[in-house]
Amino acid sequence: MSEDHFHVHGPHEHEVEHQAQHGDPFAGRIAVMTAIFATIGALFGYMAGDTQNDALLFKNEAAIRRTEASDQWNFYQAKSAKQNLAELGATLSSGEQQARYQKEVDRYKQEKEEIMPKAQKLEEQSKQAEEKSEASMHVHHRWAQAMTLIQIAIALAAITILTRNKGLQYVSYVGAAISIALGALAVAHI
Repeated sequence: MSEDHFHVHGPHEHEVEHQAQHGDPFAGRIAVMTAIFATIGALFGYMAGDTQNDALLFKNEAAIRRTEASDQWNFYQAKSAKQNLAELGATLSSGEQQARYQKEVDRYKQEKEEIMPKAQKLEEQSKQAEEKSEASMHVHHRWAQAMTLIQIAIALAAITILTRNKGLQYVSYVGAAISIALGALAVAHI
């Protein structure tokens, strides 16, 4: 105030000054706890997104390999159809024609023998990629569960500051602990 006026402090001003100088240790602890939870939550969110992307990439790889395998099996079937026609031609003909058709039968058999392992290999690669996708999705779900629980713990911490309820503070700690345990399970791929 100015030098000419007399100022009387109100009863609440002393408390406001005291809080400004010394702070509220309860609220400070909860604020620090909330910041730590938010940091953990950010890490969990990143890992959830990363494993989901992996799952999608593996799923895409599986689809590509499955399509390639299908192409090979279609090619195999076409060779079988040609082989059947050549066998029919060999059966219905004789002499030079029969020998020519038999050569074609032998050629189609050999080509089919080369195609079959390629198709089987592509099917196996598709199956492996599908299994990797499912494993990544499982881990993604763990990260998502951990993220959800840490967000709940943050919300409970905010309510704790407003209500000053110690019970909610401990519930928030428990939620965060379970969240961290789920994160550990995700790291362990369990």
